[in-house]
This record gives sequence, C-alpha cells and structure tokens, in this order.
Amino acid sequence: MDHTPVTDWINEAASAAEKQGSGDLLRVVLIVMFFGCILTAWFLLRGYRQKDD
Repeated sequence: MDHTPVTDWINEAASAAEKQGSGDLLRVVLIVMFFGCILTAWFLLRGYRQKDD
C-alpha cells in the first residue's frame, strides 16, 4: 500500500495532538459555545419584547 501525502498529514496531526493535548481546542470550543448560547438567547428572547406604540 502506497502512502499518500494525505495519510502522512493525518498521521502527523494525530501524533501532534497526542503530544499537545486538548487545551487549546477545548478553550476554543468553550468560547464558541458561550457566544453561541448568548446569540441564541438573544435571538429567541427578542420576540418577547413589548412594543410601546
């Protein structure tokens, strides 16, 4: 079986992830989830605003 650059890249990324850990990825995921929850709450709750016409 011939190795292609894609499989080499995947293997290198997997070995680098094992060495580095998931600290940076976890931080990014938590920040995106935080802002996503705020955006979702704003979008859902803006329809309940009372209009003073």
